[in-house]
Amino acid sequence: LKVTCCVFAQKCHPAYEMMETDPDWAPSLHLGHTEISHTNTTRSARRSKREQRKNTLQPAEGGGERHTEETHKADEDAVPHAEETQATGDGERHTEEETHNTQGMAVTQTECNLCVHRGAEVNRLLEENRQLRRELDEHRMSDSFFGDNDDKVKYYTGLPNMGTFMALLSFLVPLMSDQKRKVLSPFQMLLLTFMRLRLDLPAQHLAHLFRVSPKTVYRTFQEIVSFMYANLSRSIIWPDRDTLQKIMPHQFVESFGRRVAVIIDCFEIFTEKPSNLKARAQMFSSYKHNHTMKYLIGITPKGSICFISKGWGGRTSDKHITENSGFLEKLLPGDIVLADRGFDIKESVGMLCAEVKLPAFTKGYCQLAARDVEETRKVAHLRIHVERVIGNICQKYNILTGTIPINMILPCEGEDITFLDKIVTVCCALTNQCPTVV
Repeated sequence: LKVTCCVFAQKCHPAYEMMETDPDWAPSLHLGHTEISHTNTTRSARRSKREQRKNTLQPAEGGGERHTEETHKADEDAVPHAEETQATGDGERHTEEETHNTQGMAVTQTECNLCVHRGAEVNRLLEENRQLRRELDEHRMSDSFFGDNDDKVKYYTGLPNMGTFMALLSFLVPLMSDQKRKVLSPFQMLLLTFMRLRLDLPAQHLAHLFRVSPKTVYRTFQEIVSFMYANLSRSIIWPDRDTLQKIMPHQFVESFGRRVAVIIDCFEIFTEKPSNLKARAQMFSSYKHNHTMKYLIGITPKGSICFISKGWGGRTSDKHITENSGFLEKLLPGDIVLADRGFDIKESVGMLCAEVKLPAFTKGYCQLAARDVEETRKVAHLRIHVERVIGNICQKYNILTGTIPINMILPCEGEDITFLDKIVTVCCALTNQCPTVV
């Protein structure tokens, strides 16, 4: 028996009846089998170690068991919950897809609305930009400064309308030299010159308006006036006799037939006081009581300017200017010249077989004869037209009513005329582009 126990038993005594996994729980060795494999005792050893470890732990065994039970319960509940979650997930995925599609459509619609609003805003800004550009051009003295406003043209240039100004600009621009290096455009150069002639604006003010230096204003004004003098002075022409007779107003025909060729008078422009004593004496006018330059002007019976002389000192007599200005060379035999009392030129005109009609004066008598009164009335009534033309010129171009600086009455370089002569000639030529006052 002892041998048998040694063969079949590991511990040489029976195992505890409840320990079914113990090798000694029941006989298991050499029970009729030829080959008996040894029982694996590692599992029992691990169990023993666990029990020993459990006995040495703090008495928190109850909490651990509850945690294990809750874990098992949670695992058991997780199975049906997972199934419900899977079913719910399928529905949610379907709902999410629909929501995503709806949101996509909403985003697309929002983007379309945003594009429309942006397009409207861009159009509004473009229109505002164009409007601001137009307003800026009006204040910038650009080529669109006048627009279609004839009153604006008349105020700044003295010309009657925009058509006349554009015709003048179209005539002058092709004749101008290369403008690539110019700061101002041809339109701006012409406008600057007109504003100086018309409004007599100071160079500093024009420099601010056109955003250039005063030196550029001086240079531009002198250049354009000289250019206009060279190209517009030809518009002051003495018409031939046939033309004069065809356009003769009936007032002249009733008084003098068709023989009146020209009406003449002199006007004076104030200047600064010269430093040279001789020039000061020559330019002092006893009539104006100031230093002046005197010009002889002649108009046709229709009212257009047909003659303008060079400038003479204010002390020079009307007779001397008439005889030395080239005026007499224009007369033809039989012509009648209407003039004021100061033009004592009967002999000079008579040498050309022409006639001068002057207002009568008493010559020491108490009163005029009836015939002289009637003759004077005819002459004065028609001669007044030249004074109206002179007043019209000075009213249109205020530079002629101001005080001219000395540097403008000096001869131009290489020429026998002064810059003031050019200004006066240009003003007369421009006045001929306007309706007559007769």
